[in-house]
Amino acid sequence: MIPLRKASAALSSVRLRATAAATLVVALALGLAALALVAVLRGTLENNADAEATRKAVAAAPYAETLDFVRATPLSPGVAAPAETLDESSIAVAKQGKGEPLVIVGKSGTVQLRNGKTAAIADPDVLLTDDKSTSTTEWAAPQKYAVAGVEVATVGGPAMLWSRVPLEGAEKALQTLYGALLPGVPAVLLVVAGMTWISVGRALAPVAAIRAKVADITARDLHQRVPVPGSKDEIASLATTVNGTLDRLETAVDTHKRFVADAAHELRSPIATLRARLELAEPSELTREALADVERLQSLAADLLILAKLDAGEPLRAAELDLGQVAAEESVRARRRPEVRLELDIEPDVVMKGSRAHLDRLMTNLADNAVRHAASTVRVLVRAEEDQAVLEVQDDGPGIPPEQREAVFARFTRLDEARARDAGGAGLGLPIARDIAHLHGGTLMYADSGFIAKFPLNH
Repeated sequence: MIPLRKASAALSSVRLRATAAATLVVALALGLAALALVAVLRGTLENNADAEATRKAVAAAPYAETLDFVRATPLSPGVAAPAETLDESSIAVAKQGKGEPLVIVGKSGTVQLRNGKTAAIADPDVLLTDDKSTSTTEWAAPQKYAVAGVEVATVGGPAMLWSRVPLEGAEKALQTLYGALLPGVPAVLLVVAGMTWISVGRALAPVAAIRAKVADITARDLHQRVPVPGSKDEIASLATTVNGTLDRLETAVDTHKRFVADAAHELRSPIATLRARLELAEPSELTREALADVERLQSLAADLLILAKLDAGEPLRAAELDLGQVAAEESVRARRRPEVRLELDIEPDVVMKGSRAHLDRLMTNLADNAVRHAASTVRVLVRAEEDQAVLEVQDDGPGIPPEQREAVFARFTRLDEARARDAGGAGLGLPIARDIAHLHGGTLMYADSGFIAKFPLNH
C-alpha cells in the first residue's frame, strides 16, 4: 500500500501534471498542424500537377488541330498499318480496336498526317483520340498521374486531347515531409516536456523553500519566517500570508507561555504557605490527605513552570559534566519504595556538555517513573557508544505496550493503569524529560527494557 500511495502522490504533483498537460496540448496542436500541412501540401502538389497537365494540353492543342486521323482495319498491337495508307518506315505503334483511340506515331517522334505533313507533338504524356468517351484509366492511372483533357477540332473531325503529368514528384515531396515529421514531432514533444518540467520546477522552487521553512519551524522558534520571493506574484502573496499567520501564532504562543509561567510562579508562594501550615497543624487523617494534595499541586506548579521555560526557548547554560555522576546522584535522591532495589551500572568519564539543572530534572523524572512502576528492581546504566553518551533507566514492571510508547510523551497523558490518585504526577514528567533531551541535541525513547536517552559526547 505504501508504494502505491507514494506513486499516487508522485502522479498528483503539480509539476508532473503541468508537464503532462503542456505536452498533451502541444502534441494535439502538432498533430493537427501536421495533418493540415500534409493535406495542404498534397492538395497544392496535386493542383500544380493538374495545372501542368492542363497547360501541356493547351500547348499541344494548336498542333492537334492540324492532324487527320488515319482509319485502318483492326491490327494487332505493334503491327504497322497498310502500306497504301502510310509509309511503313514511319510507323511505330498503332492502337486500334472498336471504341479505342487510333493514334499513329512515327519513329522520329512525330505524328503522321493524311496530307503527308508532320507536327512535332509526339509525347508519351499526350494522347489524341476521336472518341470523347474513351477511358484513360489504363493510360494514366489516377493514383500515379494528373490528367487534363481539351476538346480540339482536327482535320478529320472533333477529338479529345489528353495530357498527363506524373505524381511521382508530389509523392516524393510527401515522403520527405513524413520523414521530417515522424522523428521531428516526438523530438519537439520531448523538448517541450523537458522545458516545462524545468520551468515549472523553477516556478515552484519558492513554494518548496516555503514548505521546508514551515516544516522546520517549531514551537520554540516561531520567530522564524518563510522567504518572500521578489516576483510579486501569487507565491509571494502566499509567503506574505504565511508570515502573517506566523506572527499571530507567535503572539498567541508567547501570551500562553507568559500566562502559564506567571500562573505557576504565582501559585508557588500560596502553595508553599499552605503546605507549611498543614505541616504545623495537628496531625490527622484529613491533614495527611490535604498535605498529599498540596504536594501534588506543588509538583504540578513546578512542572508547569519548567515547561514554560522550555517552551520559551531560553538559552541553555551549558557546561561540561559527567553524565554518570548526574545519574548516580539523582537516582539515589529519587523517591524510593522500600521494596524496590536500585542498581547502578555506570561507566566513568562519560563527559558531555549540558545544563546540570536540566539533566538533574530529566534523571529525577525517569527515576521516579521507574520506581513508580517497578516490581522489585530499578537499574540505571550510563555508557559511551561511539560519539554518544547513553543513559538507560530500566525497571522490571509491566512495561509499556508498543502502540502506546510514543503516546506517553504527550503532555498530561497517563496510561489507564497509572490514573489512580496515588500513582504519581499529572503526566508531565516524561514530556519534560524528552524536551530536555531535545534541548541538549539528544533523543529520548522507550525500548523493551526501559527508557533510553542519548546525547552527543563532548570530545
